[in-house]
Amino acid sequence: MASAKRTFLPAAGRDIFLPLYDPLTRLFGFAAIREELLAQADLKVQHRVLDVGCGTGTLAVLIKQRQPSAEMSGLDPDPKALARAKTKAARAGVTVAFDEGFADAMPYGNASFDRVFSSLMFHHLPRDAKAGMLREVHRVLGPDGRFHLMDFTGSHGHGRLAQLLHPHQALKDNAEDRVLALIREAGFTDPKRVASRKTFFGPVAFYAAQR
Repeated sequence: MASAKRTFLPAAGRDIFLPLYDPLTRLFGFAAIREELLAQADLKVQHRVLDVGCGTGTLAVLIKQRQPSAEMSGLDPDPKALARAKTKAARAGVTVAFDEGFADAMPYGNASFDRVFSSLMFHHLPRDAKAGMLREVHRVLGPDGRFHLMDFTGSHGHGRLAQLLHPHQALKDNAEDRVLALIREAGFTDPKRVASRKTFFGPVAFYAAQR
């Protein structure tokens, strides 16, 4: 689907905040959280990897730097964020295929990837799109593929800045039991919350599921 025909919540909540997104996430310690997410995924040299809702490309570029032989793709509906992602990859000297598209209508064939990541984007999606995204993740993963999701959890413990950037309902819909239920309903085997951490913007949870 063309992004021009659909609306979406930008990476920073509002376009005006996009230039601040990378500096703020660095300032408030999200680099360590991304490293933890990667450590959980056990990436191999031959893996085909997708970052759904890649935003400005920080995680996708990091994955390619950590595992140069992996085939790395990033998907996002925001052309402004993707422009920044492409610049970031070029500056880092790595090759990442950044594609414009929506998480619930991915432009990839069945079993295209060995690992799929979702980092701090699931709460951006309305309820029906969450289920659609997870079905698509299940579809594009290979038989032994794994899905790793990290996002804000619940609506409690989030500061005023987080509430400004993201609607209360978006955070409320990210309660752990709802997230796990949606992952299970999409066809994944035994999804689990594998860790949780506190951040300046509120608590985050790490989930993992086998296809």
